[in-house]
Amino acid sequence: MVNNITKEEALSRAMHLCSRQEKCLSDVRKKLHDWKLDEKHIPLVLNKLVEEKFIDEQRFAGFAVKDKFRLNQWGKIKIGYHLRQKQLPEQIIQEALASIDEREYEEMLKDLLVRKKKSLKESDPYKLKAKLLRFAASRGFEQSLVYDQIDQLLKEK
Repeated sequence: MVNNITKEEALSRAMHLCSRQEKCLSDVRKKLHDWKLDEKHIPLVLNKLVEEKFIDEQRFAGFAVKDKFRLNQWGKIKIGYHLRQKQLPEQIIQEALASIDEREYEEMLKDLLVRKKKSLKESDPYKLKAKLLRFAASRGFEQSLVYDQIDQLLKEK
C-alpha cells in the first residue's frame, strides 16, 4: 500500500528541508515525487515555497557556485554543467558564474596545476602537458585558460 502525503504535510516537510539547506526547484520537486504527493498539489507547494522565499534559485546558484569553486575546486564549465542538471535558467547560471573573481579563478587553476605537476613522474614534456590538460579539463576549466597556465608553468621549470 502506498502512503500518500497530504499537501500540508508536504509543505511543512519541504519548508523544514529548505530551511536547513539551500535547495532549487528541481530538488524539491523530486522530493515531493519521492514523498508520493499528488501531482496536482506539487505546483501549489512549489509556488508557496518560492513565495515564502524558502526557494530562491538565484540564491541557490550563488551558493552552489561558491561551494563548487572554493571547496571542490571546479572550473566554470563543470559548475555550469552541474547547475544545468538542476534545471536552472541559463541567465541565472551565467550571472552566478560571472560572480567568480577572475584573478582568484586563475590562481586556483595555477595552484591545481602546480600540485598536479609535482605528483606526476613524467619526463617527456609532451606527455606531461597532455596529462595536465586532461586533469584541468576533468576539473572543468576552459581550454584556452588551461593552455596559457600550462605554458607558463612549463616555462618556469
